Amino acid sequence: MLKLQIETRRWIYRAKLCALILALTHSPLFAKNLDETANNANSELSEEPTLPHASDFEIALQKQRFDSRLNTKLQQLYNERIEYQQFFKEAYMAFPELPEGLLEAIAYSASRWSNNNVPVFTKNSNGNTHPIHKSASSIQHGHTERPKAYGVMGLYHNTPLFRDVASEAANAYNVSVNKVLTNPRTNILATAALLDQWRGAHSIFSPTLEEMAPLLQQLSGLQSSNLSKSQMNHYAVNSYVYDVLLAAKQGVDDQGIHVPQINVNWKKVFDQKTLLQLKAPMLEMDLENDKIEIPGYEFNKQSETYEPKNDSDNLQQNNKQSHKQSPKQNHPEQNLQDYSPIQLLSTDYGPALYQQSPYHSSRGSNSVSSVTIHTTQGSYAGTISWFKNNPYSVSAHYVIRSSDGQITQMVREYRKAHHVGVHNGYTLGIEHEGFVSNPSYYTSNMYNASANLVKHFCSRWGINCTKTYSGSASSGIVVLPSSIQIKGHQHYSSQNHTDPGIYWNWASYYSRINGSTNPKSKILDSFESDEGHFTYTPAYSGSTQGISTYSTAERTSSISRNGSYSEQIKLVDNSYSNDDWQVRFLSGGGSSSNNVALSKAGGRIGFWVYSGGSGLSAAIGVDDSDGTERTIAKNIPANQWTYLEWKLDDSAEWNAWVGGNGIISSSSVTMDAIWFYRAQTSYNVYLYIDDVQYRFEG
Repeated sequence: MLKLQIETRRWIYRAKLCALILALTHSPLFAKNLDETANNANSELSEEPTLPHASDFEIALQKQRFDSRLNTKLQQLYNERIEYQQFFKEAYMAFPELPEGLLEAIAYSASRWSNNNVPVFTKNSNGNTHPIHKSASSIQHGHTERPKAYGVMGLYHNTPLFRDVASEAANAYNVSVNKVLTNPRTNILATAALLDQWRGAHSIFSPTLEEMAPLLQQLSGLQSSNLSKSQMNHYAVNSYVYDVLLAAKQGVDDQGIHVPQINVNWKKVFDQKTLLQLKAPMLEMDLENDKIEIPGYEFNKQSETYEPKNDSDNLQQNNKQSHKQSPKQNHPEQNLQDYSPIQLLSTDYGPALYQQSPYHSSRGSNSVSSVTIHTTQGSYAGTISWFKNNPYSVSAHYVIRSSDGQITQMVREYRKAHHVGVHNGYTLGIEHEGFVSNPSYYTSNMYNASANLVKHFCSRWGINCTKTYSGSASSGIVVLPSSIQIKGHQHYSSQNHTDPGIYWNWASYYSRINGSTNPKSKILDSFESDEGHFTYTPAYSGSTQGISTYSTAERTSSISRNGSYSEQIKLVDNSYSNDDWQVRFLSGGGSSSNNVALSKAGGRIGFWVYSGGSGLSAAIGVDDSDGTERTIAKNIPANQWTYLEWKLDDSAEWNAWVGGNGIISSSSVTMDAIWFYRAQTSYNVYLYIDDVQYRFEG
């Protein structure tokens, strides 16, 4: 009896504590504290990681904190980017010969429209100011010790092996280099002035984007290296140009970033062989002969295509591959004579390209048992170039591009890369393009590519994927136990680096590596390959009112929450009606036979949505046994991805619609439609949905 009373008191105490925490999380003071946490992320030195056996409530609270911190940062970036849009307009007015979209695409590739690496200045004995560079002993974000690219346009300044583009831009715009490094407006306008100066020097008039490619090579800052004539360095430079033009070709309209979509003719920029190499799934490097090849294929100069090598060559390659170790067997150093030089230069991971860094060494008696997650603190192309030639001998095994998740391998897995100090001997290092202060770089494409690479590590080296860290992100150094085998640079002992930082979503990363923890949950429509159930226009349903038949719905790659595509919905006002908008966007044509049955008990139905304007709300309709029910409407915040979700078994979230009774009576339902509401407006309204899904929580 006494034991029962104690347990009862314990549960009452826990319930009160949960209620108190929930109240706090919804209070303005708590939200303010979260905002301050995000705004002061660089000064925060540690954050307590989630306990290994955290409760569902603790995990939910952790997710709420992360989402709040992320949304605060994204709103801050959005406000800054709106201002940058005016600076780009000003630059085009000052330098009208520059092609539309060029500056925005450069800024997207270089910084995701963020004023990165603003330096602190000091005066020397001569009274001249110069930027302060932190010593290696101070707290740093990334491990690469690479030169910084400054400002929105990512300009290098006064650094070894990279061209001093910032000083050239300052001279072209006739301002001090310090102002170029610190002021976003000057950074943008000075870059435009430099490009226009180069354009005039090359006698290029009214150029297309393709004709600006040689000038983009100069702007990359990568050509001053003594490797500038090598194929290896050309690959890094071409990667920079490709990334800029890819942003323009795809177009971007996301969180204040607007890069107009402009068609790019790749054949006017790269020869066919280079273009195929840029898009190839993997490459081989012959460093001695400075050659880049696609393994198993040879380039036919007459047809300008890569063709499979003859059978004897393929047989030889297959024999080489048969020497590969079993999943749990490490490469013994003494067995290297079994490997031909070409095989030693091939990639360990099929989807990866290969660019060998010279900075690696033997693991000795150590075996691979851990994976280190890094952030480059710079561009993909710049990191590849730096790992091939830098004075600090730093490197990592792989580098991943933000925009599409492309992977380049820099060091063979059985060799030791120089990325996490005393822990190099037993770790594999992955560098992710971006900056720890800018969550825009951490795309779904990058997360997915990285997660698949880690799964390859787990299979090949016998690492337990479930030993991936899944707790709270932090901006400081938080040392985790060795039992956590897949974790950030900031989680190892004896470190002074804090990547991947406060905006890396460890919970999401864990689930991408290990899969859904609930097999009953499912994505109904991801829009990655087609429109799925949403093949009708927003105006198709007779229940829709207020919008015209010019309204459209189509897949787009310009913005997505997960993967590479979302569904773009364009709502156009019906000028013959004054009705407020009620849009029934049908799933499967509104027919239950065309939709998936979803269990009521413990079921949740929702989707990600992004709206470029305010005043919108959304609901979901489902077909029940006695009619169609519709949820209460939820507001859609402007200019950010928001996940909206409703509980199938909570009658408070449902209203009757056609023949329904306001509750779900049957054991399962099918989706009828997503509803959107807005007051009548004469403006076109764009919104995006992604990953329409069903979740089961039991």
